[in-house]
Amino acid sequence: MALFDPLAIGSVSLRNRIAVSSMCEYSAIDGMPSDWHLVHLGSRAVGGAGLVMTEATAVSAEGRISPGDTGIWNEAQLAAWARIAAFVGEQGAVPGIQLAHAGRKASTELPWRGGKALQTGAWTPVAPSALAFSDDYPMPQALDAGGIAKVVADFRAATVRAKAAGFALIEIHAAHGYLLHEFLSPLSNRRTDDYGGSLENRARLLREVAAAVREVWPKPAPLLVRVSATDWVDGGWDIDECVELARWLKQDGVDLIDTSSGGLSPLQKIALTPGYQVPFAARIRREADIATGAVGLITQAAQADDIIARGDADLVLLAREMLRDPYFPQSAARELGVKITPPVQYGRAW
Repeated sequence: MALFDPLAIGSVSLRNRIAVSSMCEYSAIDGMPSDWHLVHLGSRAVGGAGLVMTEATAVSAEGRISPGDTGIWNEAQLAAWARIAAFVGEQGAVPGIQLAHAGRKASTELPWRGGKALQTGAWTPVAPSALAFSDDYPMPQALDAGGIAKVVADFRAATVRAKAAGFALIEIHAAHGYLLHEFLSPLSNRRTDDYGGSLENRARLLREVAAAVREVWPKPAPLLVRVSATDWVDGGWDIDECVELARWLKQDGVDLIDTSSGGLSPLQKIALTPGYQVPFAARIRREADIATGAVGLITQAAQADDIIARGDADLVLLAREMLRDPYFPQSAARELGVKITPPVQYGRAW
């Protein structure tokens, strides 16, 4: 079955095409991952996934979505992540980290506390332009030249720490309405300098971040970028621009485009159906000639296998289904008639 074929990405080989997508847990304190994160990510590695991604991990304190976000902007966080990355790797999965900056969606409450602008312990978010995500979100400060340079430097420094922590794969988060996506979309980027206006200018910051990461994470170490293929809003970022961006990112040394969508505007209108984002991954793969990952309401083993077998994507990234079933890869193998080797501690159950 295609879903259980190994996949080489740069210097790593995944044991199958199933990845645990980044899922914020909002359970850190001062950016520190805890035992919750060890168990959450470790159990998915035990469950048989080929790649286990951390949640969106902030490259700076101001880059957190909420006070509960994990980070990797200091050495204590590095040490805490090292324990988790080592355990994930010991279970046969590739440990990956998603590096992120929340931009104008920062300084908000935990989702189960409403997710609105923080009232206590708030900080000032930054963005390409001084435009709030919505009336319930804080007003961001537009980044100046020095602020942009700091963002690039923060991603670079976070990459150095991620390498030291033992992660084998890095993903840059440029989707879901966070900072790098905000620069890409004309709905949130109203700048008139070299970082606004044309597609080339709006893509400049992401490409500078990718270049800075590649300086300290050289090939063949695997580098992914998560994108939103469309804003789902008229006049916003769309799949045509995303295909062109993917071509440029391939030139910049990116190995795979993790293809999601939406998140930039509360005005988005999305018709949710199983695999609704897969066509975006298929088009980018075909037209930009780059490996892609597919996400979005992928819940069944046969469905995931078909995506890979059709050539729509090279990898499927599962989020909510992995929350419901941490052992989805083992369940999928049984359903598809594929023999896999369980952890020796679980062998008697086979």
